[in-house]
Amino acid sequence: MRALELKIPPPILALLIGTAMWGVSLAAPATPLPLNIRLVATIAIALAGVSISIAGVAAFRRAKTTLNPFKPGATSSLVTRGVYRLTRNPMYVGLALALLAWAVFLSSPWSLSGVLVFILYMTRFQIVPEERALTGIFGAAYSDYQTKVRRWL
Repeated sequence: MRALELKIPPPILALLIGTAMWGVSLAAPATPLPLNIRLVATIAIALAGVSISIAGVAAFRRAKTTLNPFKPGATSSLVTRGVYRLTRNPMYVGLALALLAWAVFLSSPWSLSGVLVFILYMTRFQIVPEERALTGIFGAAYSDYQTKVRRWL
């Protein structure tokens, strides 16, 4: 299974899953929700996701460390401030929230499974390999951070 680790860029994975969610929404019955309620909820969730992702990117840029999801071993700083006090993976949380917003907009309960697939895939094939690399680089400091801050939320 390691052959799948660090292979798909997280935004591309989210786009692929979002496309599958749309396909599922066409095949499965929708939940009748008024469009205005769906739009307000979609926008609120999407804005939260974008804000969390941007905060994560900004913290990495301030720390002058890599944003490359394929090379966690190139990390030069352990970022634990700002949004990283709430989640160890704010950029991935932001993508998951974007998918959740998309599911709300689609108004298809079955499309919510895409959010779960994203979280499970990201945890196994992106986050776990990143955590191995960060433990190798930062040792006890990273292990201590892991005990204080959740992987997702």
